[in-house]
Amino acid sequence: MDFSLTDDQKQIKEMVREFAESEIKPHVMEWDEAQTFPLDTVKKLGELGMLGAIFPEQYGGAGLSYVDYVNIIEELAVVDSGVALTVAAHNSLCSGHIYLAGNDEQKKQWMPKLTTGEWIGAWGLTEPASGSDASGLRTTAVRDGDDWVLNGTKNFITNATYADISVVLAITDRDDKKHGITAFAVEMERPGIRPGKKENKLGMRASDTAELVLEDCRVPSANVLGEIGYGFIDAMKVLDGGRISIGALSVGIARGAFEAARDYAKQRQAFGRPIADFQAIQFMLATWPRRSTPRACSATAPPRSKTPASASRRHPRWPSSTPRRWPCAPPSAACRSSAATASSRTSPRRSTTAT
Repeated sequence: MDFSLTDDQKQIKEMVREFAESEIKPHVMEWDEAQTFPLDTVKKLGELGMLGAIFPEQYGGAGLSYVDYVNIIEELAVVDSGVALTVAAHNSLCSGHIYLAGNDEQKKQWMPKLTTGEWIGAWGLTEPASGSDASGLRTTAVRDGDDWVLNGTKNFITNATYADISVVLAITDRDDKKHGITAFAVEMERPGIRPGKKENKLGMRASDTAELVLEDCRVPSANVLGEIGYGFIDAMKVLDGGRISIGALSVGIARGAFEAARDYAKQRQAFGRPIADFQAIQFMLATWPRRSTPRACSATAPPRSKTPASASRRHPRWPSSTPRRWPCAPPSAACRSSAATASSRTSPRRSTTAT
């Protein structure tokens, strides 16, 4: 299977790269240190179609393929993984669940606001005592006439503080272990739902992560997504796409680290020349393994399930027929051994002074 990009896909990657370099990169340290959620920048991403990348034009989306989408996530993550995570959670989780399980009326009501960036979406599954383990779920939804009353707390919810709507998973029948969980679309303006404690994270600090608290939140039956009791089953389907986007985000982070190391190696001087001239450094850069997600993306086309590809811990590599772009010639085993020996004989003692 050929995973090379089309001209249109290359243009989209270039557009996202230029946006990230001009609109995000100058503010990365500022946003990270202050834990700032860049709302204005996220809105601009919506205007460019990135918050509705994979959804049809009839709902205001860009109608792009999943390959285009993961390219968007990767390019954003090269510069700021927090912004990339914001876009991924909005697309893959909240909007993705509404598009997957919502009826026509629900999609017409909410999708255009999400795909254009008018609204920001969150997705509430994880709780203090549970994640993908459905048996640990504690948030409840109790029917009261034509409404449902929701109570519970969700944890580690991306976009929770700034969301306009959230998909919430809640127990509707605790006795039914297989079909006891239902999904609800809950507008954040409703009484009884609010963001809770914001997490103080070690990384991705431009991405908002907070609790989602529900206290006697009344939601009409018209806001039930999919069939009653099938919320968790739909959530697992939604997570398939989410795992692929997080794979792309991880590739972007690794690529950003590689590009920073490469650029530093060209600037850092040792013994009168850039350290990039030394074989030991070249080998480190040349053997950087770029994992890929195209095969998992191709599995999004029905009727095939993308669960095995998206859930795999070891993402597939590019086919062996695809040429790698090496900074220098790929080293042989003999060269590695020789370089290691020479390095041990000639390398100066490492300084304890920071450089």
